[in-house]
Amino acid sequence: MKTALFPGSFDPFTIGHQDILMRALPLFDHIHIAVGNNSQKKYCYSPELRIGVIRKAYAGEDKISVGAYDALTITYCREVGAGFILRGLRNTTDFEYEKSIAQLNFQMGNIETVFLMSSPEYAHISSTIVREIKRYDGDISRFLPEGMQYRS
Repeated sequence: MKTALFPGSFDPFTIGHQDILMRALPLFDHIHIAVGNNSQKKYCYSPELRIGVIRKAYAGEDKISVGAYDALTITYCREVGAGFILRGLRNTTDFEYEKSIAQLNFQMGNIETVFLMSSPEYAHISSTIVREIKRYDGDISRFLPEGMQYRS
């Protein structure tokens, strides 16, 4: 079975994330969305809320599961039986950053990273920008998958 881990902070999970996830589904037998903890980031939403919102959104999809981790990504890959890491790329800056991580993950754990380019209509959307809009009371609903709501 080909299982991919789709790691991220997903603070919040955006339509850009959904685009990558939906386009990757035909490539894998199972995708495990992994809500991670990055010690370098300040979060807007609790891990429990992020996990709950994502689980609710994909409750009817047998090929998707959701969990949380606070460890090396390759360690969590082993825990959930993932042989691949799924990552989305918006631009060359993302590529340069993700390439280094992918090479380290392969060297340390023999885990392949599969990159999907963002669809052009979502390439400008990042969780960081969406959090900033939310922080100043802007409407973020257009950047979230349909029906997905975060209550702080």
